[in-house]
Amino acid sequence: MTDASKSEQLLAVYDDQLRGTSESADVPTSMDGPVIRVEYPSRGFVSYRTLDGLDSAEIDALIARQRDYFAAKGQAVEWKLRGHDQPADLPDRLRAAGFEPEEQETVLVAESADIAERLRGRDAVDGVTIRLVSDRADFERIAAMESTVWNDDWSWLTDDLVRRHAAGTDIFVAEVDGQVVSAAWAVYKKGTEFTGLWGGSTLAEWRGKGIYKALVAVRAARAVELGYKYLHVDASDDSSPILQRLGFLAVTTTTPYVHKPA
Repeated sequence: MTDASKSEQLLAVYDDQLRGTSESADVPTSMDGPVIRVEYPSRGFVSYRTLDGLDSAEIDALIARQRDYFAAKGQAVEWKLRGHDQPADLPDRLRAAGFEPEEQETVLVAESADIAERLRGRDAVDGVTIRLVSDRADFERIAAMESTVWNDDWSWLTDDLVRRHAAGTDIFVAEVDGQVVSAAWAVYKKGTEFTGLWGGSTLAEWRGKGIYKALVAVRAARAVELGYKYLHVDASDDSSPILQRLGFLAVTTTTPYVHKPA
C-alpha cells in the first residue's frame, strides 16, 4: 500500500472515531444540528463530523449561533477546522462571522505497534530519567518547565494535568539531576482505538539529544500495552518533520478559528 493510500485509510478512521462526541468526553455539551457545543470552564469549543446536507445560508446561520451562544456567556469559542472539511469556503465563512485563524497544525496518525517497533531501544537517553508521574508537585514542576519554554505563565497547566490524570491520562517527565527538562502525556480516547500524544516541549539546552523520541517511544509502547491501535498528534511545524521521519503519516491539517467577544 502506498503512503497516499495509507493516509486516506487513516483519515477515514480518524474521522470516524475522533470527530464529534469523542472530542467532548467528560465535558458538558449541548447540540445544535450537526455540531456539538463543548462547554469548557473558560471557553467554548465546536465539534462536528460533517456539515453535509446544509446549504450556504444554513451553514452561515449555524456559525453565527455558535458565536452568539458563547458571546452571551462572555466566552471565546474555538471552531476546529480540518483541512479537508467541506464546503471549501468554510474558512471564509468563519472569518466573515468574526472568527480569526490561529496557528495551523498537521494531523499525524500512525499505528502504535509500528512506532513502538521502529523506536525499540530508543526509549532511554544517557543521563536522563524518564518516569510516569502522578503527584501534583510533579505537575507543578512540569508547568514551571513549560513556562520557561514558552516564556509565559503556564501555571494553569498544573490543574489541567490534575484533571487529565484523574481521567486516565498517563503523564511522563524527563529529568536530569532532578530537573524536569521535558514532559509529555498520552490521552487514551475511550470508545476509540486512538491514543493522543500531547506535550513534548523540551528546554532549549536539552533539545536534539533524543529526549523527544524517547517520550514518543514510551507512549507508543504504553498504547500497545493498553490495546490502542493508533496514535495521533496535532503537530506543530517543529515536531511534524520529526514524527514523519519516525513513520507518522500526515492525514489532514487542523486550524483553530477563534471568536472572542468584545
